[in-house]
Amino acid sequence: MAIATLGVTVLDCPEPRALAAFYAAVLDWRVAEDRSDDEWVELEGPHGRTLAFQRSEGYRAPSWPSTENPQQFHLDLDVPRQRLDEAEAEVLRLGATLLEGDHGGSRDWRVYADPVGHPFCLCAQ
Repeated sequence: MAIATLGVTVLDCPEPRALAAFYAAVLDWRVAEDRSDDEWVELEGPHGRTLAFQRSEGYRAPSWPSTENPQQFHLDLDVPRQRLDEAEAEVLRLGATLLEGDHGGSRDWRVYADPVGHPFCLCAQ
């Protein structure tokens, strides 16, 4: 029997509403206004999934791939293989930055930073 179940995944950031808007557009999830304020914003996804963003004064972005200011974790976001280029164009339009490509198609993922520097991957499925 599990000791606990995973509830909410939370990202620290300087402006919770702005980062929530980025991920809401990427994932097509909606802001749970009844559980959100200026310090904490929750996105509701399918199957009860929740991604939240909390204000962190003095936030410092990870410096991937350096370990000087290391990432603590990253998100892998699945995309149908045939839509990978389209998905990349959309996340870049929304404010992401490409950190590392797929090496000419030899890998099934590409690494990006969200608008405040959290690494995430688009993974071809």
